[in-house]
Amino acid sequence: MMILHYPHPLLLRRTQDVDEIGDHVLEIVRGMFEVMYKSEGIGLAANQVGLDMRLFVANPSNDPEGEIVMINPEIVAHDGRQVGDEGCLSFPEIYGKVTRSSAVEVEYYDLDGKLCKMEAADLPARVLQHEIDHLDGVVFISKMSPGDRTVNSRRLKELENKFLRSKK
Repeated sequence: MMILHYPHPLLLRRTQDVDEIGDHVLEIVRGMFEVMYKSEGIGLAANQVGLDMRLFVANPSNDPEGEIVMINPEIVAHDGRQVGDEGCLSFPEIYGKVTRSSAVEVEYYDLDGKLCKMEAADLPARVLQHEIDHLDGVVFISKMSPGDRTVNSRRLKELENKFLRSKK
């Protein structure tokens, strides 16, 4: 498993719902946590590692007890507004301010196939929104301020050119 970089097409389209949660999904989740931790990330969506699945892993607390796995997640409520710096494993060395809800409620399935709800605020809410955006094909640079996009334009162009060269 390796992290796809922008502008890979899988990062830019909505992922497919997971219809069956079995041992294969558990194996995928283990691999995703391994890649996320190795890359020093706090969240990773399945499409970031080349899988067209509506699933992500996260650990905003960096505590083994704080691991989150969400299958087919949907934000069902949101409140407030926060502006904060974000980065993304699919956009190495690119950071910018993004406005998000300060609190969210998410419905999702866990690894046992049970429908669950989670409420989150502050950084955990930001992480959940960022990862669900990934699953919807929305990348964080589209939510960056125009100034931050300009600051990062050279690096974005480098990623685009590297992707094009890899396709030849």
